[in-house]
Amino acid sequence: MRGLGLIGLVLVLAIVGLVAKKQLSGVASSARPAVPGVEAPAVGGAAANPQQVQQQVKDALDAAVKTRQMPDDN
Repeated sequence: MRGLGLIGLVLVLAIVGLVAKKQLSGVASSARPAVPGVEAPAVGGAAANPQQVQQQVKDALDAAVKTRQMPDDN
């Protein structure tokens, strides 16, 4: 009985590890922008121009807030 519990635990850990590896590799290869209408920053260009990155983040946040605005009940 103890051996089956250990085998089950190892099997579950292996499955969780594979799923985590698959999801992490999918995040790294994703090139779509998170907000429609805002282009994704160039890879490796973040260190070259921090002001541009800051502006892109601000634009993305503004676009996200615009899409989430709810009408007033008044």
